[in-house]
Amino acid sequence: MSAPKTLRRRVMAPLAVLAGAAVLAACTSNTPAPSETSGGGSAAPAPAGANDEPGDTVTIGFSAPAADHGWMGAITSAAQAEAEKYTDVDLKVAEGTNDVNLQISQIEQFINDKVDAIVLLPFDGAALTDVATKAMEAGIPVVNVDREFSSPFAARTTVLGDNYGMGVSAGTYICDRLGGKSDAVVAEIAGIDNLPLTQDRSQGFADALKDCGLKVSNRVAADFTVQGGETAASNLLQAAPKIDAIWNHDDDQGVGVMAAIDNAGRDEFFLVGGAGSKNVMEMIKSGGTVVEATVIYPSTQAADGIRLARLIAQGKAMSDLVEVEVPRTVQLHAPVVTKDNVDQYLPTAFQS
Repeated sequence: MSAPKTLRRRVMAPLAVLAGAAVLAACTSNTPAPSETSGGGSAAPAPAGANDEPGDTVTIGFSAPAADHGWMGAITSAAQAEAEKYTDVDLKVAEGTNDVNLQISQIEQFINDKVDAIVLLPFDGAALTDVATKAMEAGIPVVNVDREFSSPFAARTTVLGDNYGMGVSAGTYICDRLGGKSDAVVAEIAGIDNLPLTQDRSQGFADALKDCGLKVSNRVAADFTVQGGETAASNLLQAAPKIDAIWNHDDDQGVGVMAAIDNAGRDEFFLVGGAGSKNVMEMIKSGGTVVEATVIYPSTQAADGIRLARLIAQGKAMSDLVEVEVPRTVQLHAPVVTKDNVDQYLPTAFQS
């Protein structure tokens, strides 16, 4: 599904920082190139190769919020599964918590334990910035996942999803699907409105729709929970007697959204989900519901963080890049999943 030309020019540059998950998945197996000598006579570092081969054992500390949401649960389980692939990784997993002070104490314990690297998805990026900086100053590289710190000094590398890109992908799909129907009624069920990630998703969605002459006609916000999704969707359906398309930001709250749609007996529209849950992908694959597509917000971000932390701690690079060090920022893609490509994404889908 291609983006409208004017919008494509605006968003492709940041999306092309890396080929995201594709680069990470393929960051092994290149053989080292011969070292070259500079004019000063010192040997330049050779690109890392055979990165999956065992190296020095590294201890990685991992901390994330409580798994009270399908996506967040998948974040932690994927990180653990990734670490288990490597005989040279000793993963120390802190108990998931939404208590900022407890998470700070977890990171302080990792520092005291002198782990080799820390992978941290903070409950609150700003609140965890100081302790992450403390770890960095202690010589422990920190890989920041999903929710950014407020200082560039707090992390060696940051792994991000693309919230703005999610909105762009959802809006582009709806534009193409509606085929220039200028009077189409497009609705949006957002997440928590005061979160930057929700604001970014909504902005990307509005920008994509604007490029094809559409706009959001009806918008409600939920709270990333099943109950919140059902309440918000019920309010939306009561306010809008006719809808052509809905974008729901989050597949976990989408369980409640679908309950509200079923209760209302409405099916004149199609729905695009967000994040990429297994149950939504199965709906897409089987058909028979209003759900036609979902937009990926990868639940593999922490798993990528584990892989990158291992490389950083072992002094390796990503062997599919010319660069001899792991990049500072990796932003993952936000593809649209439809019936045509759902089998490609089901293996990494999370369970709502």
